[in-house]
Amino acid sequence: MRIFSKKQKYRARQVFIPGGQPTFTYNPRKNLKLEGSLEEAKDFLCKLVMMTGSTKSGKTVLTNKIFPKTETIWFDGGSFSSEQDFWLDIVGQLNVFVDKTKTQSKDSTTQGGIKGGAESQLLLFKLKGEASASLASKNSKASAVSRKGNPKTIALQALRESKRPLIIDDFHYLPREQQGQLVRAVKSLIFDGLPVIFIAIPHRRLDAVKVEREMTGRIETIAVPPWKVEELIEIPAAGFPILNIDLSDSIIRKLASEAIGSPHLMQEFCREICNIHNVKETLEDKIAINSIDEKTLFKSVAEYTGKVIFDKLSKGPRQRADRVQRQLSNGSTTDIYGLVLHALSQIRPGLETIEYETLRNAIRDVSSLAQPQAHEVTRVLDKMSEIAASDESSTPVIDWDKEERVLHITDPFFAFYLRWGIE
Repeated sequence: MRIFSKKQKYRARQVFIPGGQPTFTYNPRKNLKLEGSLEEAKDFLCKLVMMTGSTKSGKTVLTNKIFPKTETIWFDGGSFSSEQDFWLDIVGQLNVFVDKTKTQSKDSTTQGGIKGGAESQLLLFKLKGEASASLASKNSKASAVSRKGNPKTIALQALRESKRPLIIDDFHYLPREQQGQLVRAVKSLIFDGLPVIFIAIPHRRLDAVKVEREMTGRIETIAVPPWKVEELIEIPAAGFPILNIDLSDSIIRKLASEAIGSPHLMQEFCREICNIHNVKETLEDKIAINSIDEKTLFKSVAEYTGKVIFDKLSKGPRQRADRVQRQLSNGSTTDIYGLVLHALSQIRPGLETIEYETLRNAIRDVSSLAQPQAHEVTRVLDKMSEIAASDESSTPVIDWDKEERVLHITDPFFAFYLRWGIE
C-alpha cells in the first residue's frame, strides 16, 4: 500500500475508491502471489493468461496494477457488438488506419508561339506588335486511389509491431462463438511472446472448453479467489488513519464479514461511513468511531448497488394479464416473482449455489397460504435467468441450471441486496 504523508491532506474519494483503481488502500494479497504470476506474462511466457474469479473480486484492479491501461491495449468485453467493431477498436487504440488513400498527379504542358502583327488573347494577356513570343500553359490533374484493408489483419500486424500487451476485460461477455475465433486470431501473437490476458468470471457464458481446445498446453490460468475477512480488513485499516479517523476493530471486522468476499463492497462501506460523518478530507483533529447504525449503513449501500437489477427481476417479463397476488408471512402481498425473491432473501446467500429444494423450503417459510406449483417456480427461475443474462449493465447476477436444478448467485451486489435491501 502507498505511503502517505501525515502532514498532507487527502480527499476521502482518493482514499476509498469503489469501482476504481485504489492507491492508498490497494491490497496485493501477497500470500497468494497473484502479482508475481501476472508479471510472468511480461517475460515471453508465450501462453494465454486467463484471469478468472467472481465478479467484483479485484481482477481488473490487479491486472491494471501490473499492466497499466496507458501502456497496453484494453478492450471491455461488455461493449462488444461485432467482430468487425472489435478489431476497429483495437486499430483505433493503436492509431493506425484501415483506409489508405494515395494521390497521383499528372502534369501536361501546352506550348505556342505568336509573331508579327497578330493579336492573341491568352491567359488574360493581350499581345500586340511585331515581336514574337513563346507561351506555355501547364495543367495539373490529380486523382485519388483508395484502398481499404482488413481491420483484423491490420490490428494483428500493428499489435505485433507495437509489442503492446492485449487485455480483454469481461471476456465472458463475448458471444461463445466469438470467444474461440478470437483465441485463434491471437494465437500467433502469443507464440511470438506478446502478453495476451483475458479477464473473466468462471461462468457458463465463458466457453472454457473451447478456449482449452484452441490453446492446448498454452494457457496459464490465474484464479482470483474471494477475499477472506483478514484480507478485507486491510482496506479500512489502511484508509481511515489517512483521514485521521480511528475506526474500532469491531466495526472493521463487521464490515469485512458483510462484504461477501468483495473488496468493491468494502470500499463502498468505507466511502459511506465517510459520507455519514461528513468527512471530505483528512481531518485536523482525530475522531474515534466506536459504533455505527448497521441497518442504515448497509441499507444505503444496498440501495445504490443492487436495487436496479433486483427491480428488473421482481417485475419479470411483460405480460398481458395481471399476475396472481400471493400473501407473505409478514402480511404483505406480492406476485410469484416477488415471492421467489423474498425466499432468496430469507436464505441470505453469499456467492453460492442454492439447491432447488433449499429454495422450495424458503418459499414455504415466507408464504402464508398455498405455495406455487413446482413448474411455476422453475418457470420463474428460467425467466429471471433470461432477464439477468440480457441486462447489459452487469454480469448476470443469477443463473438457473435447469438440468442440475441449482441456482447460482454470481454477483455480490445482488447477494448483498437480498440481505439488506428487502424489508
